[in-house]
Amino acid sequence: MNWRLVAIPATLIPIFIIAIQFDIKFEDVLAIGIVPFAGAIIAMMIKLSLQGFKFAYITRKYLGSFDSFWKLTGVRVGSEFIKFTTPMFIGAEFIVIYYLHKKGVKPSKSTWIAIMDIVTEVFAGGLLSMMAGVIALLNGAYVVAAVVLATSITVTSLWMILFFLSSKHTFQVPKILSALVKRFGKEKGAKYIDQTNSWMEEVCTMSRKNLRTSESKKVFTISFFFSLASWAFYGISFMIIAMGTGYIISAFDSIMAVMGANAIGNLPITVGGSGLAEFGIVAYLNNLDPFNFDIPEGSVAWDVVIGWRIATYYVPILITWLLLVKLALSKISKTQES
Repeated sequence: MNWRLVAIPATLIPIFIIAIQFDIKFEDVLAIGIVPFAGAIIAMMIKLSLQGFKFAYITRKYLGSFDSFWKLTGVRVGSEFIKFTTPMFIGAEFIVIYYLHKKGVKPSKSTWIAIMDIVTEVFAGGLLSMMAGVIALLNGAYVVAAVVLATSITVTSLWMILFFLSSKHTFQVPKILSALVKRFGKEKGAKYIDQTNSWMEEVCTMSRKNLRTSESKKVFTISFFFSLASWAFYGISFMIIAMGTGYIISAFDSIMAVMGANAIGNLPITVGGSGLAEFGIVAYLNNLDPFNFDIPEGSVAWDVVIGWRIATYYVPILITWLLLVKLALSKISKTQES
């Protein structure tokens, strides 16, 4: 956790570079106004809350009245802190697996729940990002479209293929990796490989058991729509911020711009997509040469982008950290194993 807290100031470096390069002053960002800021923060918190509701829904569907709906929601929202402070926005699933395991849930079942949660989120976000990429392509933003489509198609396809293949094939640690771990780790390495293979086999068994049932199909469909709604609120947050500067953008265009930027932010280059998301949204909206960020007069300005980033990234970081420490990482009493 300590290195993650240290990483947060590092994410400010691209913000400072943008501010210096384009002469953006602090008062320019403040000029957006409290109401648009508050509106964007609320939209972002609705997005996170919907993710939490979805996780609580999935968990209670598979485990019954296992835990408080609101506590499960809070744990899932808190887990987003890990995504905010990790390249490619990964890691939240490990927190929910940890929490469920500490509550007495078998690792295979807690992993299955986490996978159902993350796959529906990736699927919904991937489809919206692909749509954004196609629109960018049709508008002549070829480089931006290529990056958005390549990233979203790769990430979405990887998750979906692994998800559906797990019901037909039992995955194990690749033999080359297994041999290396056993060679350098000796007995302890062999033990970890055996434990990992056993865990993966249990997860695939869970997949075969649940994936084709009508109940799981219903859970997947409802969870997918939860994810679509949550991503939509994330996209609308930019429209709300933009209104504060008089820049008019439709809800649909705002969602497409944010999802395009989100796909670019998934590149494993910076923590939390810092810098990538900002440049991505500007390039997407202005069809710019990706190496030329002088924004045409009358279009979206950098102060809007910085304001949006503060409202949807830095404020939620604080809120999710508090929930993570208070709920997911606090002392947990085991319930009966499910």
